[in-house]
Amino acid sequence: MNRTTRVLLGRLMRTIMRSPDTIITVAITPIMMMLLFVYVFGGAIETGTDSYVNYLLPGILLITIASGVAYTSLRLFNDVKSGLMARFITMPIKRSSVLWSHVLTSLVSNALTVGVVILVALLMGFRSNASLLDWLAVVGIIGLFTLALTWLAIIPGLTAKSMEGATAYSYPLIFLPFISSAFVPTETMPKFVRVFADNQPVTSIVNSLRALLFEGEAGSGIWTALAWCAAIMVIAYFIAGKVFRRQLR
Repeated sequence: MNRTTRVLLGRLMRTIMRSPDTIITVAITPIMMMLLFVYVFGGAIETGTDSYVNYLLPGILLITIASGVAYTSLRLFNDVKSGLMARFITMPIKRSSVLWSHVLTSLVSNALTVGVVILVALLMGFRSNASLLDWLAVVGIIGLFTLALTWLAIIPGLTAKSMEGATAYSYPLIFLPFISSAFVPTETMPKFVRVFADNQPVTSIVNSLRALLFEGEAGSGIWTALAWCAAIMVIAYFIAGKVFRRQLR
């Protein structure tokens, strides 16, 4: 990480630390969903597991990240609209540092929020027999997923015309886990819904996280999950870079 990126990262992190309500706000919705599904609907949902909170947590973590990256778009949008972005790119600094500072801020802030959600899950009875290596793999998948969605968030952050437009893209991302194995096994879904659920990225990622946390290995499914994350990240990175270079002209 170069000096410019560190300085810009420090600026963004100070903004978050001065207003920690962004982390709290992002955490509240998934925590409330977790409480609702575990204590209200959990008894009526058959997942084949002893603890519904254990089954539910991987999907809740993805929803947490999808909610959190919306603030990346918002922070970037504010920099663009305030003219701060234009000022940065006229300075004798590495221009890519401007975007990377937002990406790294997203990683740190989402890690904090995910930590809060996991702590609440522990209080609700979440337990895992995963080894240290399994947990490292979980952290790796979650980190790669965060990077993928963050680069996706950069695009509306650079191009949106309004604050609402900068964050609206996150709604489909938050909704996507509901049509996956995040809340119920896909075998319980109608066939036409199941086809979509089985072949969208959230299902493979959730299944891999669940397998690592409770089965000790993810099998070949982990490569599908990693492929989805990598593909989304590469495509979003390419488009975001193209949009950013267009703004430099």
